[in-house]
Amino acid sequence: MRIAMVTGEYPPMEGGVGAFTHQLGLALRAAGHEVHVLTTGDGAAGSEEGLSVHRKVLRWDLRGLIEARRQLRSIAPDVTNLQYEPAAYGMKGAITLAREVLMAGSPCPLAVTYHDLLPPYLFPKAGPLRQTSVWHLARSADGAIVTNPEDFSTLDEQLAGSKVPVRQIPIGSNISATPPPGFDRDHWRAARGYAAGDLVIGFFGFLNRTKGIEALLAAVAQLASDRVPARLLFIGGRTGTSDATNAAYADEVDQRIAALGLGPRVQWTGFAAPEEVSAALKSIDLCALPYREGANLRHGTLHAALAHGCAIVTTRAATPAADLEAANAVALVAPGDPQALAAAIRALAADQSLRETLGRRAERFAQRFTWPAIAAETVAFFSELRR
Repeated sequence: MRIAMVTGEYPPMEGGVGAFTHQLGLALRAAGHEVHVLTTGDGAAGSEEGLSVHRKVLRWDLRGLIEARRQLRSIAPDVTNLQYEPAAYGMKGAITLAREVLMAGSPCPLAVTYHDLLPPYLFPKAGPLRQTSVWHLARSADGAIVTNPEDFSTLDEQLAGSKVPVRQIPIGSNISATPPPGFDRDHWRAARGYAAGDLVIGFFGFLNRTKGIEALLAAVAQLASDRVPARLLFIGGRTGTSDATNAAYADEVDQRIAALGLGPRVQWTGFAAPEEVSAALKSIDLCALPYREGANLRHGTLHAALAHGCAIVTTRAATPAADLEAANAVALVAPGDPQALAAAIRALAADQSLRETLGRRAERFAQRFTWPAIAAETVAFFSELRR
């Protein structure tokens, strides 16, 4: 099958949607399919790791969609898979007109993978039209893919009465558990100035307001006041390439760290190669991911921590992530509660056996989300749409 994957971001751009597209593309190619990636760029095209990457769209406005349509016609795919996440397209609402513009005159089916259901920007005072544009994209597609039960329930309800099938296909970890050759955990920690008794708390992911970082900083400050030797390691890039609002928020985080006097306790790896991110995840004592809206399997950062067998403290969603909770693979606290977060971290710090148990369960749970299996489910859905 010749598959065109359309995405607003792609490596070396920093972003979870781009990393997802890369991993899925490699798995599809390994399964014998011809994969073309149509993404942001100023005109370069060529083979990258066996994938045909077309960096042809400067901006994802209507003019950019018309250029993307021209590229798609030259590719002549059997199926087009649009990766939807508004920030990846610069929040431009034109992408929700994919059927009318991008796919105009094309006989191949359009499958939209929803990485979230958030609306793009349209125009001032667009109000409810912004979310309506998201549902329009789904209704005008031949099929929709969601990555988690919560989004499946929402989109399935929105598409009730339509003929558009919705399929839940999970994502996996964009970071494989493969640190550099010769990796030694003790040496890695010592090289970064950590003492043997330090409690190294890792946070993985870009800084934005959905991540609950204020609660994490307050929890670390509370642990420090209780004389717990807590150290906080921010793993990976700070803001990503696509979402401009993250930069302003990152400045707020810096100010909060200074106000709490946490500067000496905080380190940053910065954007790093996958093997270096893997080394960091294998070197921390536990991973804290206090999402404001609760843990959800749409988060690639959560999948990475699971795949690395981290002891994870995260937050309980209003609609529980049933599979995750049933696996007992993470410690859960209420979102926005620094005291509860600090208490959970303190409990794990005092119980190495519990940390190891959670880590084993996390690693076992992550085995459900391998890229070959994800690719196989995706191809099965594409084949259904082609029929």
